[in-house]
Amino acid sequence: MTGLFNPAAGVLVIPAVTALVLAVMPGYRAAAWINVVGAFLTFASALALLVWQPAHLGRLLRVDDLNIVFLILNALVGFTTSVFSRGYIAHELEIGRLKLAHLRFYHAMYQVLMGAMNLALLTSVTGLMWVAIEIATLTTILMVGIYRTHEALEAAWKYFILGSVGIALALFGTILVYSVAQPVVGNGLPAMTWTTMTENAARFDPTILNIAFVFILLGYGTKAGLVPLHSWLPDAHAEGPTPISAVLSGLLLNVAIYAILRFKMVMAANPATIAPGPLMIALGLASVVFAALMLYRRRDIKRFFAYSSIEHMGIIAFAFGVGGPLANFAGLLHMAMHSLTKSGIFFTIGHITRIKGTQKVADLSGLTSSHPTLGWILVASVVAIAGLPPFGVFTSEFLVVSSAFGRHPLLVVILVIGLLLSLGALFLRLNSVAFGEPRGAMGPDRMSALPLLFHLGLVLSVGLFIPGPVVSWFRHVAALLG
Repeated sequence: MTGLFNPAAGVLVIPAVTALVLAVMPGYRAAAWINVVGAFLTFASALALLVWQPAHLGRLLRVDDLNIVFLILNALVGFTTSVFSRGYIAHELEIGRLKLAHLRFYHAMYQVLMGAMNLALLTSVTGLMWVAIEIATLTTILMVGIYRTHEALEAAWKYFILGSVGIALALFGTILVYSVAQPVVGNGLPAMTWTTMTENAARFDPTILNIAFVFILLGYGTKAGLVPLHSWLPDAHAEGPTPISAVLSGLLLNVAIYAILRFKMVMAANPATIAPGPLMIALGLASVVFAALMLYRRRDIKRFFAYSSIEHMGIIAFAFGVGGPLANFAGLLHMAMHSLTKSGIFFTIGHITRIKGTQKVADLSGLTSSHPTLGWILVASVVAIAGLPPFGVFTSEFLVVSSAFGRHPLLVVILVIGLLLSLGALFLRLNSVAFGEPRGAMGPDRMSALPLLFHLGLVLSVGLFIPGPVVSWFRHVAALLG
């Protein structure tokens, strides 16, 4: 099985071919369905990697259990978001916020974004990963500003400035890693390949490696929405199309975390370097506490859930910073649960803002009365993201807290305080949106609820029971992370 039938090649080739087709596709309806079909085929290719991992991918690509986790999650959310996007973008066309020319651009860029993220996950070369993440960043910047309003262009410009700072820091860190690897393993690709670097990391200069990781953590931490370089994220969520908010929170932030983990594995292979864990713990705790406090001041519902994403990226960074089999397992599980839950929430918000014609929390009250199905789905989704049982986010947060308590009890207290603060903010806003006297517009909702129900069902099922094969798979990946 070679070429296009190779599943590893499929997750790269299918988005590229679909993007080219969509770039010249004149009709909106056909383009929307082609986008969905392309995303589904990419998801099918990612799933195929579970049963067949190609032995020979060349020098630029690699498949292992770590990136398969990210690839499948990426492709799954990419597919469900494309389904949601079909109805959402059709509505934006109806009300005149987008034109047909914008839609051709939107669907083509969506596939470019998915392909770039998949390339970042699949490549075995540090420099190529940087290029892929930069392509994904530039693509989302263009999509955030697609409405061409003053606010959307300002958000896109802010994203561009801070994203450029982050990617420059990450590039400098990557160059430093190459400079310390090159004298040991030679010029060219060997000094930029994950496997070669990890095998020889014990011979690298630890001082330069320490400096490099600081730049990498800050650079890719910017892409992950970690404090202090996080301020692009709320604006991008608030002003961009809601499907892009789902992709940003559910996927692109994970890709940045993946890049940090790859470099962390190189650091862990050199016993003379500083431990990368405390740096990740510090950024993680700062993100959790800061985001929890900022949740109380948000009056725009998309901006509100953007700060919730910053909080959960902090939890993930904290878990991977603690390290060890259980904490790494908890970080992987929380990453998956957050991606599914938060993207589902943005699907729900897309339905709500379509009906009400506004993103202001004050104008969204009484949903359980005016639109009972949508209102109660929102209630269940907020309960899930708040980390309450019986949903999977509760399981992952419980594992994060319990895995860290034995080694860092004081830090766990800070983490729990942040979680409780965010819990209060979530239910404060939920009470005003879901209950009370209905206000604002009462338009019908014609978009499909299947994507958000599917995500919510997955998160609920994981909270009730995690299948044995999934547990074994995540345990193995957690062990790889050290």
